[in-house]
Amino acid sequence: QVQLVESGGGLVQAGGSLRLSCAASGSIYRINDMGWYRQAPGKQRELVATITRDGVTNYAGAVKGRFTISRDNAKNTVYLQMNNLRPEDTAVYYCNANGVRWNGVRGDYWGQGTQVTVSS
Repeated sequence: QVQLVESGGGLVQAGGSLRLSCAASGSIYRINDMGWYRQAPGKQRELVATITRDGVTNYAGAVKGRFTISRDNAKNTVYLQMNNLRPEDTAVYYCNANGVRWNGVRGDYWGQGTQVTVSS
């Protein structure tokens, strides 16, 4: 079993900041790519940002310049620093990771989601 546990969501006013964290635990041997996705009510889940094990990042255009993704490989943790938040950033944010378990099986894993609400 591999678990991803997110934290850091909440309610913030427009222009404010939040930092999300996601820690992976369980029978994971190596985590490769990690990322954040979000899903707003009535919309499909969309990519926010990803980061490779070596630290190469990729951002959705809507968040570029405002959000920063980072990771700590020793802690199997990924972070998302969100600055200058806008009401349209309101969504449930999901952590994603892909990697290899100790038994050699590769997998793609998701967290349970954390709500981010930005008021205008």
